[in-house]
This record gives sequence, structure tokens and C-alpha cells, in this order.
Amino acid sequence: MILDSRLCWLGLFACVVLGGCGKSEAVVEIALHPTKPHILYIATNDYIYKSRDEGRTWHNMSAGMTHSRVIALAIDPLFPANILAGTKGDAVFKSYDGGQRWVSRRTGLDDVTISSVVHQLVFAPGSSHHVFAATSLGVFESEDGGETWIKRMEGMKEVLMVVTLDFDPQQPQTLYAGTSGGVYKSIDGARGWKRVNNGLVASDVLKSSRALGVTRIKVDPHQPDTVYTATLSGLYKTSDGGQSWTRIGATLSDQMLSDLILDPIHSHVVYVTNRDGVFRSEDGGVTWESRNAGLTNVNIRALAMNALDANVLYVGTNGKGLFRSLDGGLSWEAVPLAVEESVEASS
Repeated sequence: MILDSRLCWLGLFACVVLGGCGKSEAVVEIALHPTKPHILYIATNDYIYKSRDEGRTWHNMSAGMTHSRVIALAIDPLFPANILAGTKGDAVFKSYDGGQRWVSRRTGLDDVTISSVVHQLVFAPGSSHHVFAATSLGVFESEDGGETWIKRMEGMKEVLMVVTLDFDPQQPQTLYAGTSGGVYKSIDGARGWKRVNNGLVASDVLKSSRALGVTRIKVDPHQPDTVYTATLSGLYKTSDGGQSWTRIGATLSDQMLSDLILDPIHSHVVYVTNRDGVFRSEDGGVTWESRNAGLTNVNIRALAMNALDANVLYVGTNGKGLFRSLDGGLSWEAVPLAVEESVEASS
């Protein structure tokens, strides 16, 4: 989608309003500061933006980036000024100063070429140095905060594309990977992977290039043997660490799921998004209710939850920008993406 904007010169500032002339930018990724909820980052189809005041004003934070589209953002949980960005076509970039400047960090990612995608970046629980990348060419690990990377695909011979990763928060050596051929599990920090697809992917479709289309995988922070997998063909759940999976969410109006988050404070609370908006379950996925009041576009691309207040949610839409909820999705308000750029560099 082409960025459609209008410029308004106000004193020393240029105000770029995304969505001029009746169109709005797609928000494809949202990253929230782990300890300062008023600071957030978003990625559109063209740029990275940062707000320091809960979205009232925004700054373009793309200096040093190429024109490759940003697909993934990850904030260092211990030193939040360090941020990683995964792209479509140009591997990984890193910022050491809260997004003001970006530098390419692709040592070990030489295979991640112009045709590949970094789908997700995730820091290991409690670590500032240990980070993984899920890419269209497999899983990559960094033990130096994203400076250098090593491919970790032992046991994943049947698949190539890895879309999403998550950790057991109590045993960080245990990881789950959502791939083009279902779900894989590692119990040794990604040194080896084992396929765990019982009940998840039928054997007769395993060889197709996108047998299931996993979009997001999440380990329950309250019960780590419980894992949820959102796919382009519905929602699945395991309660035994991946030994067996059960299809849930059959009542959801659209089974093509774009995102999934779990409430870290309230057990059994699950959110999913699709082309019909946001849905919430309070019983681990047995029943669902729509949470779309105030959304002017229900085609959701990204979903994020405030780490300090689970009632504060953000969604990025595929054409109407960013929305925020302060009540667990019961109501939403638009967050205008008005970008102020000073003559001096933003700090």
C-alpha cells in the first residue's frame, strides 16, 4: 500500500498525517516498551514510528534502514534502548538508541536473501543477549543480542519456513516453532527439534508447502504445558506439551487467524484476531465473544498487550491505522498516526 500523506508546516515541525485523502496506512507490527507503557513502536508498510506519549505524537525512526519492509520488531527486555527489526528482503537491523539510528546485523544470515522474510524476533525470557529469529529459511539463534546469528534447524528436515516461536517461561530451553509443516518442539535450546503434530496436521497434507499456515504460537504463562497455535485454518490447543492437539474456536466467524496473545495476569484469557476483528475467550478457548466496538476496520494485522496492564490493548489494522482499548477490548479508539518531525534529529 502506498503511503498517502499530507504535509502541514507548523512552526519548526512538519506534521505528516498518515491516511490523508481518505486512505490510511496498514500497521503490520506493534512493539510496546516493557516498563514504560507510554512508549510504543509501530511498523507500517514503509516506516518505523515511535511514540513517547501513548500515541498522541509520533516520530519517524527509520534512519539507516533500507526500503525493505519491516515485518518484526523486538525490544530488549533488560535494555529497551536496544531494538531489533526483521525485514522482508534485508535480514535484521538493530538500533542501540531507541530507534534513532539502525544498522544492519546480518552476520550468519547470509542465506536470508532478498526473497526471504524475517517473520518474528523473540528474546529468551529474562535475557538481553539470547534472541531467536523465525525466518522463511528457518530458525536462527543469536547469543550476543543480534550481532551474529547461527542457523538452528537440526531435526526440521521436512520444512524450511518458520513463522513463529515461543518459549516455556519456566524452562527457557524449551521452545515451540510454528512452521509450514505444523509445530516443532525443542527441549535443548533449539539444538534439536522434534515434530509434534498429532491432531494438528493430517499426514496427507504434510508435504504441501503451507500445510497448515501457522501464524502465531503462544505458551501459556500460567500452565506451560498448555500451548495455543493460531493458523490460517483455525485455532489449536495442547495441554500436554504438544503430544496431542485439539481444534478449538470452531464458533469463530473466520478461521483465518492473524494474531494471538495470552493474558499474562489472568489465567485462561485468550485473544485472537482475524478478518472479522478481535475475539476474546475467558475459558481457554471454549467460548468466544467479539470485541470490536469502535473499530472502523476489523481486518487486523497485529495485536499487542501492555505488559503492566492487561486491559490496555493495541491493534494494527490493514488500512485504518492503529487503535487502542483501555478495557480489554470492550471499546476501541483510533490513535491517529500524526508524525511530528523536528528540524533537529528526534531523541
